[in-house]
Amino acid sequence: MSKCIAVVISEDPSLTARPVEALRIALGLCSGDHQTTVILLGHATKLLMEDTEDIIDIDILEKYLPSFKHLSIPFIVEDGTVMNLWSDDFSVTPRTTGEIRQFVRSADRSLIFSENSL
Repeated sequence: MSKCIAVVISEDPSLTARPVEALRIALGLCSGDHQTTVILLGHATKLLMEDTEDIIDIDILEKYLPSFKHLSIPFIVEDGTVMNLWSDDFSVTPRTTGEIRQFVRSADRSLIFSENSL
């Protein structure tokens, strides 16, 4: 049975390697017939930006991003987020905070990578 999985990333990839690792995990969750959506909040949107020189583990990020494009894995960002994407090939949709909250609540499974994670 197909599951809807939400992967929420809100950490700054210029301060920790966890956001890049979270994307790698999200890619792994796409195997099978699961519908995985990645939600980038705050500074985590840097993961899809052109200016990546300060991202920790950029070499790993560059290795996995083409797979996100190829598989058309959807990304959600907060309304008003200015995106300077590496490419228009990413599927990025802006949503309000309320819509994001509702999406996460409606998902079958959620993984949250946040500064406040335990």
